Parts: sequence; C-alpha cells; structure tokens
Amino acid sequence: MGSNGGGFDFGAMMKGALRQGGEALFQAGAKVLTDAIQEALCVKKEAPEKRILPNISAYKVLGERSSGYGHTGREVQDFQTLRNECLGSGRLFEDPDFPPIDSSLYFSQRPDRRFEWLRPSEIADNPQLFVEGFSRFDVQQGELGDCWLLAAVANLTLHRKLFFQIVPDDQSFDEDYAGIFHFRFWQYGKWVDVVVDDRLPTYRGRLIFLHSSEQNEFWSALLEKAYAKLHGSYEALKGGSTCEAMEDFTGGVTEMYEMSEVPPNLYTILLHGYQRSSLMGCSIEPDPSVLEAETPQGLIRGHAYSITRVCYVDIETPGRQGKIPLLRLRNPWGNEAEWNGPWSDKSPEWRYIPESEKEEIGLTFDDDGEFWMSYRDFLTQFTRLEICNLNPDSLDPDETPEGCNKKWEMCVFEGEWVRGVTAGGCRNSLTTFWQNPQYSLTLTDPDEDDDQNLCTVIVALMQKNRRSQRSAGLDCLTIGFAIYKQSPNGPKPLPLDFFKYNASVARSPSFINLREVSCRFKLPPGTYCIIPSTFDANEEGEFLLRVFTEKSSTVTENDEEIGMGEIDDRVRHDIPEPPSAPEDPVRQFFLKLAGPDEEVDWLELKEILDYAMRNETRGQGFSKDVCRSMVAMLDNDGSGKLGFEEFKILWVDIRKWRAVFRLYDPSGSGKIPASSLRDALHSAGYTLNNHILNILAHRYGSRDGYIAFDDFLMCAVRLKTMIDSFHGRAETPNSTTATFTLEEWLRRTVYS
Repeated sequence: MGSNGGGFDFGAMMKGALRQGGEALFQAGAKVLTDAIQEALCVKKEAPEKRILPNISAYKVLGERSSGYGHTGREVQDFQTLRNECLGSGRLFEDPDFPPIDSSLYFSQRPDRRFEWLRPSEIADNPQLFVEGFSRFDVQQGELGDCWLLAAVANLTLHRKLFFQIVPDDQSFDEDYAGIFHFRFWQYGKWVDVVVDDRLPTYRGRLIFLHSSEQNEFWSALLEKAYAKLHGSYEALKGGSTCEAMEDFTGGVTEMYEMSEVPPNLYTILLHGYQRSSLMGCSIEPDPSVLEAETPQGLIRGHAYSITRVCYVDIETPGRQGKIPLLRLRNPWGNEAEWNGPWSDKSPEWRYIPESEKEEIGLTFDDDGEFWMSYRDFLTQFTRLEICNLNPDSLDPDETPEGCNKKWEMCVFEGEWVRGVTAGGCRNSLTTFWQNPQYSLTLTDPDEDDDQNLCTVIVALMQKNRRSQRSAGLDCLTIGFAIYKQSPNGPKPLPLDFFKYNASVARSPSFINLREVSCRFKLPPGTYCIIPSTFDANEEGEFLLRVFTEKSSTVTENDEEIGMGEIDDRVRHDIPEPPSAPEDPVRQFFLKLAGPDEEVDWLELKEILDYAMRNETRGQGFSKDVCRSMVAMLDNDGSGKLGFEEFKILWVDIRKWRAVFRLYDPSGSGKIPASSLRDALHSAGYTLNNHILNILAHRYGSRDGYIAFDDFLMCAVRLKTMIDSFHGRAETPNSTTATFTLEEWLRRTVYS
C-alpha cells in the first residue's frame, strides 16, 4: 500500500520502581494553618537499569546550524574552513578535540585489549560514505551498549530529508576528500555541527562499534563517532532511551503511552498530532523466546510500526452512514508483513467506503508494508505508542503530508538550579520549594473542537549536559515539575505562603532520573505557574523547559525585574551619620593616612576600614580586592584615590551593608546562607532576578553554601557600581537599555 507519510518506531516505556513508596498526604504548616492545603507527596522513581528494547524513530530536522562545536573549549571547528586548509596543505585532518586515545573510548576503565585507530582506506578497499544509498541495514551494532542510539539512527534512513539534515551530503571519500566529516545534532535548544576525522577504532582490522553490513560503507560508523565526541567518549553512549536520540535528531518533544493506560481522548491526541506533523510509532511487546514472532493477525512482535495517517473516513452501509476513525501504519521493512484483520488490504470493509473517499486518502493495495486498521483494533493489537511533537521550526511546509497544515506553539527557557539560591527541591521541601525558578503560563483560547473548552499543554523538562559529564561521576538528577493556578497580577515570584495555601493543579507523574520528563495536560484558560525542580533540595544542574500548546499562549519568567527598591526600614534606622565632626576618630584616622593631598588609595582605605570595623571582620581585615573595588566605585576621575567627601558616601554604604548583613546573621557567625541572598539584597535596596542571583552565588558563595561578610560587601559594591554606571548611560530613568562605547565599557568593568 503506497505511503506518503513519515515513519518511526517506538521504544520501551521507561518503568521505574518506586524509591519512595506510596502516596501520602502532605499538610502544609498544620500547626499554624487551621485550613491547611493537603497535597500528595512528590514520588521519586528511578529509571530502569539499562533495559532498552529495539526501537526505530525518526524526525525531520530544520534549525539553526552553528558554525562549529568546541567540546574542549578550543577554537570553534568549522567544517568548510578546516577541509579547505587540509586540501590546500595536502594533509588529512586530525581532530585535536577528539584524538585517537583511550580516553576517547572509555572514561571509567582502560580498554581490555589494544585498539588501533584506522582510516577507512586502511580498513577496506574503495571506502565510500554510502554504498547503493542508505538503509536500515547499514546500522549494525558493535560492542558498545548503545542500541537506543542505533534504533534512532536506523530510522533516519526512512526519511531522506531528515537523514541529510543529520548527515550532510557535502562530503564524500571521492570529491574533496581530506579525512574530515561533519554531522548535525540538536542539543538543548541549538543545532550543533560536530566535526570529526575519519580515524575509527578497530581490532584486528575490523570496526569494533557501529558499522554497516557493507564492509566499505562508513556513514554509520562516522555518525556514531560524532555523537560520541558530542558527549565526550564512546563509553558515554552506554545505556539510554531512544527518545533521547529522537530528540537529538529533531529537537522535538516525545510522549510515551502504554496502551493499557491510554487517556480517553487518545484518538484526538493522535489526530491533532498528525495535523501538526508529529512523528508517531507503535510496537507490540516482544516474545522473549522468539525473535520477531508473528501474531495470527500478521503483526510482528517487538517490531516498530510507523503511523503515517490518522483520519475519520466516511462509511456507508445498508443500515446507516457516518464516520469511522482509522489509522494507516507502515512496517519499515516495506514488505508483505502486514495486518490481515479488518480494514487490511482488500478486506470486505472497504466496500462500504465511497470511491471518492478512497481516492482522497490515497488507498492502494500493494505488498509494501503499509496498511489500514480501525482505532479499536489499534488499541487491542499494540502495547506501546510513542509520539514526537516537532517544534514549529522543524517543519518544512513543502514536505508536510496532506492534512498536516498546523503547527505547535512553543516557548523555550533555559534555567539553572543553584545550591542555596534556586535549587529548592520538590514540594516535599516546602520551605525552599518557592525558591525554584518559576514560569508564568497564560492560556487564552481553548483547543478547536474541545467540548469542555480546555487547552492542551505539553510541558517538557530536560536536564542539560549530564551524559557528557558522566566521566566526572555525574549521573542524571531526579527531576520533575508542578503547575499551580495563579492570579494574573500575583506576586513575582510566588512566595512561600502561596504554596502553603495552594495545591498544584497538575504535575509530572513522578520525579525520575531521566534526561527529560514530559507530560500532556488539559487545562482551562487562565494563568498558571510552572515550577521545575529536582527531587531533593540543593542539587545543582542546568535545564531546558519547553512548553507546547495547540493555540497561542504566553510564557514568561515569573520573577522580579532588575532594579533599585526601598531600603529595609530596619536597616535605615541603624545607619549612623557619616564621620563629619572634626573630633570623629574615623575622620582623624582618614586625614592622618591621607597626607597632604587628603586622598587615600586602596591600601590606605584598607587600613581605615580594618581599624573601624575590626569587630565585623573578626580581626582578619578586608581583602585587597574589595578595597580596590570600593575605590573604583566612587573614583570618577580615575585617579585611583578617594577624597574625604567620597569616603563619607562610601562610609554610609558600608554601614548600611553591615546592618543588612547583621539582619541575616543574628548569631554573628560572619557568614549568611546563600538562601538569604535575595532577601538580604532586598533589604539593601536591590531587586534581582534568578539569573543574576545564580551568578552572584557562583561568584561569592562558598562550597558549603554560605557567603562571608567580605564577599557580601564585594557583591554589594559591584552591584552598586554597575547599576550606577548603567543609569549614567541610560536614555531615561526607567530604560532597560544603555549605550556604551568599548572604551567606556572596559573602564567600568575592568576597573571595578
């Protein structure tokens, strides 16, 4: 049966064992709140131990191509530039960022035998990138446990345009061969072009990892090498989910369903997904004792089927007429292995379909692996379903099948969990949960044909760079998210008290240690707050949050605007007058050190401050860096010195910051927790968003999550310096942009 659709396969649904059992009720602040909100505890799951079923999946990728990929922080590698340099010098490319050494193979062990890195011309006669085109038979697994990747790579061969987005066709072993190749992958919101040389690991002259059934064909082995370089080593590819590779080949968001637990509106999900060119596939639980066993209905267990059409078809029987939900599926083998039940090729049910309808859906009866079946039979015959929803930029209008004329609306945000600042953990950690990054989602228009006027929302939370950091002992964090209904004009961010009195309206089914957690919801129009988090508080990591909706929506960071606010009243009343009186000991000490010019440099300033604030610094004094920055903050003429009038301004600021620090260090320990940084800076008159707070915590916090008095002063000085510099160049008082020449920018940033 002819096919004009896409294909892909389904991988095993990741089933985690409960690490923390049961659903328990959580009563927020029960001792204080008489009407406390009760909400189930967040449940933690673990991804299964490297249990991956064979799986094929593919997606069309269209996106921004980066100029290169610098894995080790060296110069960006541009394929065309490097190839031209090699051709000009008559040498073959040798990749300095992924050399032929043991650490490129394994990060946790030494090879059990000596591998030799050879170029294709040293492995086979007449090496070619492709031999008679490309097909799924070009993907043969070697000794590496990366079948999850192979399944996705195999499905690349089913879609020509998709394939050449990942494997560019501007390279070969014949024309302009220089031992260099490149491949493209989606990585956390960006398309990355990865350059590799063609030296491949072998043992006794044969490839040890991914290879083709044709000995002189090398596209699949080179693709695997590029993917290994992207993640740091071949060993980093051991164990994974096919969904991960699917997303790296498309930039889409995947959903997985067990057919025993499908939602009641699954056909609508399939229909709307097809209309938006989502790639869909299904499979049947394999028979462990029989490889690719065939069912009595002609379907193959453990095999991947692509869903290439979803539609209602007009039917006319002697008794009645109406519409029946049908699906068209394809066996990637493209042979006679097809469904033989109702609505199969030449089955009697087709007699009741008008000829015009048959023509419209492109009905043919060929032994090509493609067939139709009813939605009811689909639910009973298959056990798993996988959907990859493509982002709007991935779609090429000229290649979308008939009826696929809609696109998902998508918003993307990058964020970070930082210990003590924005790593608040799940709602089980109620007192810190509100500190997590917050995102405000506004839904205005319900889905088309939705009787309940609800909006479809797909939320996908992906943690970044964990696979490439496995060599440093970093595995995937346990992540998830919760969604709360909020007022459109509510506080930013939502405070602790909000979560004491309000339960989530939706959330991820569990917290699990996978690269990505995604879930589909149906929500009424309104404003919501999405809170991504790790399961435990103070776990650090970067993440990418993506929100897909059928209709237009708005997603913004639910966070404060950067700027100046009011100083805390508790601080304002604790600030003494500057040392103006002639008999003031600080003034006298200043003039004594200043000398005839009545100005002090940073070293003299340090002596003054060490003397005046010897109690706060516990006798250790101020660092030279903070003293230099203090001088720079008020040194308008660039002399490197402060006069007494400038010192008076500085003195007031220092006393203010000292008073703030004491508010959050009541025990006088000389340090405050990083979790108090936002509130402390509020008290000092600064409002900052999470991005700035994270940077400040990285810059001025200690490993144990505290900020010392000297570091807090440095933080406050730098903030005041940069904000004052900005306002000095802004066009209006409320402007969020300012213009600097390069010289002005360097003077303010380097000197401060």
